[in-house]
Amino acid sequence: MSSRTFRITVRGAFDGLTAGQRAELTAAAAEHDVLHAAFTAEGHLAYDDVAVRPFFTFRFLETGETEEDILDATARAELAAESWLTERGYGFKQLKSRAQDLSLAPLGKRGRREAARADGRS
Repeated sequence: MSSRTFRITVRGAFDGLTAGQRAELTAAAAEHDVLHAAFTAEGHLAYDDVAVRPFFTFRFLETGETEEDILDATARAELAAESWLTERGYGFKQLKSRAQDLSLAPLGKRGRREAARADGRS
């Protein structure tokens, strides 16, 4: 079997943050800037200015062997996001997840051209 790569996003909103927590998040905002967002195994948190927009997104990268493994990967990502927030005492609401199996993603023009080269058809 071949390995599949899954990209999972877990979105939500901070809820009931104290002034200290807002200050903490604001101080760390540069490392969580949406312009530097990446899908990683441990999950990458991105958010805007929490005083203006309380929304956040975690991005996770997982692998599996079968298409059904995406369900377990999504559950692990949700749990990891919840754990990260809870461990720091950040309230949250409206968690929603979305997962994509990259082996099923359509190829763009460059991807099709590279696939054709790999198959020996130029």
